[in-house]
Amino acid sequence: MPDSAQNRKPRTGVAALTQAGDGDFSVIEAIGGPRGVVESMLPGFVFVVMFVVTSDLRLTVMVSAILAVVQVLTRLVQRQSVMGALSGLVSVAICLVWAWHSHEARNYYMFGFITNAVYILLLGISLIARVPGLGLVVEFIRSLPTEHFHDWFRGWMDDKPLKRAYMTITALWVGVFALRLLVQVPLYLSDQVAWLGTARLLMGIPFWALAIWVSYLIVATPMHRHRELERAAQQDTADGGSRQKDAADC
Repeated sequence: MPDSAQNRKPRTGVAALTQAGDGDFSVIEAIGGPRGVVESMLPGFVFVVMFVVTSDLRLTVMVSAILAVVQVLTRLVQRQSVMGALSGLVSVAICLVWAWHSHEARNYYMFGFITNAVYILLLGISLIARVPGLGLVVEFIRSLPTEHFHDWFRGWMDDKPLKRAYMTITALWVGVFALRLLVQVPLYLSDQVAWLGTARLLMGIPFWALAIWVSYLIVATPMHRHRELERAAQQDTADGGSRQKDAADC
């Protein structure tokens, strides 16, 4: 069943696209709000600045780790949602451990390379299979298929404008992930930590926000049309049930 009005609260990341076409979309909210942006970028910013200034990997790792933990504790003290901060903490922890274990600051960014490559592989396969990966994710979040999976799947896959939009934004995100690797991997191989860190920051949240905004522009109209068709179908079903009940009462 499609999401109802009372469930339309601000969502972040790809989940924000479930609200496309309903007038509730916000790029700022989609990337976590101002605080979420700061919390996402600060550990990476501190890491690259600390290492460039001190050239001390141990100190850099310690300061970055403390900062990440403080962010989570601050949310706990303020009794705010900590899920985003916790996921960020886990990601930062993996990056820091990788850099610490290898004794190379540039390996702080290795986990990001791997995740981008995995996204490219999965989304690329979905494009080849003509089942757009982002469409699967958005529709799964928008209307969880707890039953009648075939009807749920065919419901949006058979909507040609909507499927075309999902194919387009899936290809767009493959391009974003590929561009990150194209720019950043050569900097990693040449051990240019300062430039690599700068590129990672610039191609992180800013690229993320741009990709979500463009995706919204592509998906909004076909998704709005799809929702209208869903509502019409539900109304027809409800009207049919009422007529059958009236006939049975006669």
